[in-house]
Amino acid sequence: MRIISGKYKGRRINPPKNLPVRPTTDMAKEALFNIINNLYYFDELSVLDLFAGTGSLSFEFASRGTEQIISVDQNFGCIKFINQMAEEFEMPIQTIKSDVFKFLEKTTVKSNLIFADPPYAFTDEQFAEIVELVFENELLEEDGLLIVEHSKHTKISNIKHFSYDKNYGGNKFSFFELTS
Repeated sequence: MRIISGKYKGRRINPPKNLPVRPTTDMAKEALFNIINNLYYFDELSVLDLFAGTGSLSFEFASRGTEQIISVDQNFGCIKFINQMAEEFEMPIQTIKSDVFKFLEKTTVKSNLIFADPPYAFTDEQFAEIVELVFENELLEEDGLLIVEHSKHTKISNIKHFSYDKNYGGNKFSFFELTS
């Protein structure tokens, strides 16, 4: 796994082999960040990284100048790894060890961009619950965006607030935003 752009461009990050994760591929990550780059200034973003796993996306945001990043994962090993790398690279990443659904029910933190990369085996109902909790609890700033990564075989375009999606290999990113 590597950081694609920014201050730490090209740096390799080698997470422990025993973490229960499926990191976003470099190709998909690069495509996603090209989209985000056309919508926002990274140094003005506040980011919530749900199901953070290895922290790959959080590291990418930090490398590009994002100062407000919260990474949430329920696995202690993942949180420990993100903390170690954030300290080593002096990145402003706050970690929270929590079940994402419980976190979304209780948090009042608003973000410009919320990224969720849940297990691909999630049911349609679990994907829908993530989206519903974000919008019901008003966790997006005005003009904010929720991006959900999932398998290209998972269809979540019927969920309220869906805007569009993009395919990259076996990965799909679905974009959700508040509509008037």
